[in-house]
Amino acid sequence: MSENIKTYEAEGIKIYWKPNICKHAAECVKGLPSVFNTQKSPWVSPQNATAEKIMEVIDRCPSRALTYGQK
Repeated sequence: MSENIKTYEAEGIKIYWKPNICKHAAECVKGLPSVFNTQKSPWVSPQNATAEKIMEVIDRCPSRALTYGQK
């Protein structure tokens, strides 16, 4: 089975989202709603916060469906 990975980029960060392993714990949405908003498309807007703040919130993702790399 091939893995479905979506990417979102902004200054200093590249966000990877694996929707098929997401457990919808909503740590991202609760932690940084200006970036992670399921009511918008795309639901990830990394330009709305610093890379450091986004990394801090992504580190709370229990399923590791959200990960990141630094650009």
